[in-house]
Amino acid sequence: MSTNTNQMPQDFNSLIEVIEYFTDEKKCLDYLMAQRFDGAIACPHCGGSKVYCFSDGIRFKCGSCRQQFTAKVGTIFEGSKIPMKKWFTAIYLVTSHKKGISSHQLARDIKVTQKTGWFMLHRIRFALGQGSFDMPLGGEGVIVESDTTITGGKVKNMSNKKRKEIREGFRGINDNKASVAGYIERSGTIKFDVIAPNESEKELLTKHVDTTSVLMTDSATTYTTVGKEFAHHGIVDHSKSEYVRDNVYHTNTIEGAFSLFDRMIIGIYHSVSVKHLQAYCNESAYRYNTRKMNEGNRVSLTVQKSNGRLTYKALISK
Repeated sequence: MSTNTNQMPQDFNSLIEVIEYFTDEKKCLDYLMAQRFDGAIACPHCGGSKVYCFSDGIRFKCGSCRQQFTAKVGTIFEGSKIPMKKWFTAIYLVTSHKKGISSHQLARDIKVTQKTGWFMLHRIRFALGQGSFDMPLGGEGVIVESDTTITGGKVKNMSNKKRKEIREGFRGINDNKASVAGYIERSGTIKFDVIAPNESEKELLTKHVDTTSVLMTDSATTYTTVGKEFAHHGIVDHSKSEYVRDNVYHTNTIEGAFSLFDRMIIGIYHSVSVKHLQAYCNESAYRYNTRKMNEGNRVSLTVQKSNGRLTYKALISK
């Protein structure tokens, strides 16, 4: 069965347009239905296409498994008592602010508790990471730059308790730090990946970058061996104040992207646990990869990617 889902995605160019358009819950759910099913409603429980609509236009019942559902079932919005208008406002804020928005600021902006704002942001990040980073970057003739950044606070900024734990050997000086690898096609897509203790640069490069690509890196020794597996490996030596050679050999693109990532961590979130760092990486990469889209299309794309549920229990138990 299909309903009236021919409504085109709204061309939201400002926050006020989002707020003014979503006047009630029914309109919000109609928008979610249009973005999620594109005119062909399927049961989120069994995938059946024989679906009946109740008179309220919000609830549905599957003719196969006989279960009822709304457009929210099977998405990041499932089980949430937060009005969908606030959800769409949050999505707009997260995806349009170049360095993100903190849970405290979001809580004030849409009038929820900070805990609720934090959970909403993580569910949105869960959606942003769905299907975005599966395919390797690059390809024949494509230049891909790679570099690494380190996140984590400085010892001098830690509390007296934490500094004492370091001095007494109960905490390592780098326990709060993590390395993030970045891979970016020039004028194309970016990926960030938190480097696990058991992962090597070779494994990550061959995982995220097609070996037929032209690889550009700095002179770090971690790239020396694996660089030979690519069609060509260009190197710039920053230790010799070399940053651009022949207008081709450089890593300025990935370094520019890392500057946005670092500003997000330092300026907005301040402190990010290693446990959730990959979600923040996905958020930053998603905004970068959709930077040329207008606001309305970016909101629509995010809503289309909202399939899959993240529970609070699963979030804090990782």
